[in-house]
Amino acid sequence: MKFALFVALGVAGAVYLSVLVAAVQRARAGAQRVSPGLFELVLGFVTAFFDTLGIGSFAPTTAALKLRRLVPDEDIPGTLNVGHTLATIAQAFIFIAIVTVDMKTLVLMIGAAVLGSWFGAGFAADAPRRKIQIAMGLALLVAAVFFVMKNLDKSVQGGEALALSGWALAVGLVGNFVLGALMEVGVGLYAPCMVLVSLLSMNPTAAFPIMMGSCAFLMPVGSIRFIRSGRYSLRTALGLGIAGVPAVLIAAFIVKSLPLVTLRWLVIAVVLYAAVSMLRSAWVESRAKARVTEPSPAGPGDAEAS
Repeated sequence: MKFALFVALGVAGAVYLSVLVAAVQRARAGAQRVSPGLFELVLGFVTAFFDTLGIGSFAPTTAALKLRRLVPDEDIPGTLNVGHTLATIAQAFIFIAIVTVDMKTLVLMIGAAVLGSWFGAGFAADAPRRKIQIAMGLALLVAAVFFVMKNLDKSVQGGEALALSGWALAVGLVGNFVLGALMEVGVGLYAPCMVLVSLLSMNPTAAFPIMMGSCAFLMPVGSIRFIRSGRYSLRTALGLGIAGVPAVLIAAFIVKSLPLVTLRWLVIAVVLYAAVSMLRSAWVESRAKARVTEPSPAGPGDAEAS
């Protein structure tokens, strides 16, 4: 079953790449600049490197894109998914191969996340800018909470189980479906999935193949919808993807672990600032829209004319 999972993962990656390459060709035919800059490449390397070591990539990337104003707010979810897909697929191959977990549980949890991502991507690809801003602002706040819990060692400890069954499996599938949907609006799946499987008494180590596998299968599905809708930045996504894969390999096979507490506090500060900035943008734009649509008071001349 593990071999079949690897084959399916390879097929998903190939389909994603074919759609992405076609998008690059269309952009070049339209004289659109697609070559990533140095910042996009460095961002892709750094976020994928620390993602492999357990920091997560969505929140730091969102914060960087928002603070640098590289991508319109409504295009950030698509950019995250399209850009980080290749690195996540590489992580999935590594962690599914080296971490022991019940294959039935793994496959079902992955399937639930993929199904959720299909619905989530449909919302994110069509949602108005303000809704995306609010969703991503809240997503960043959630990410900051999980980072604080991790730093203060307040995370759920979990148990020793390597499989789910009965009601626990049902809860796990519903939970991963929701997390898959939220992933498409910028809520990183790693930390919430770790909490979910730990609450269900699974060994937290078993969360890694579930997390990586879920993301590796759901992100190509969501990415294809984002590419077709055009709600993403191709140039930024290419920078994240090109630099992400070597970063994963270096982190997984050479560095393997680092003391991350201090770095995580820094990420918390940046993520909180970006969350406030995102929510403030939504509020300011909402007020501006309200002023534009607000009817002007009728004057004396208006009354006489009527």
